Amino acid sequence: MNEYELSAKLVAELTKRSMKIASVESCTAGLISKIITDAAGSSEVFDLGITTYSNEMKTKMVGVPAEILAAHGAVSPETAQAMAEGIRRVSGADIGVATTGIAGPGGGTPEKPVGLVYTAIATINGTEVTRLMLDKPGADRASIRQAAAETVLSNVLQYLERM
Repeated sequence: MNEYELSAKLVAELTKRSMKIASVESCTAGLISKIITDAAGSSEVFDLGITTYSNEMKTKMVGVPAEILAAHGAVSPETAQAMAEGIRRVSGADIGVATTGIAGPGGGTPEKPVGLVYTAIATINGTEVTRLMLDKPGADRASIRQAAAETVLSNVLQYLERM
């Protein structure tokens, strides 16, 4: 499913359920917000998208505890979870989504290589964190961001289908 089909299907499913979604993004830099709002009717289901690259803003804007950032770093499942739960709390949305990762080309380490992305979906039923390794041959910054954004939105659709 391409991103336009994904956005249209997601907006339709959220509209049908009278649900709202909000996003906080690091490595995807607003791409999730862009994909959602590409669909007509998105203003009925999407109120807020925040891009936070600095740890300070992750804490200030969505309440990621400084202790989590100090202990695990910005690119970690714990940070992704705190981001998703924070945007859900701040926005009042039914679903909060988050991405944090290393899109490259630099910034990677042996422990956290380029292409490592954590996505999270926070709902009333809890938070699901997904670890992605998107450093496929030929992958670049844009393709890593695109794959991460599409994955988190596909995961939201799968969550809605399980409801």
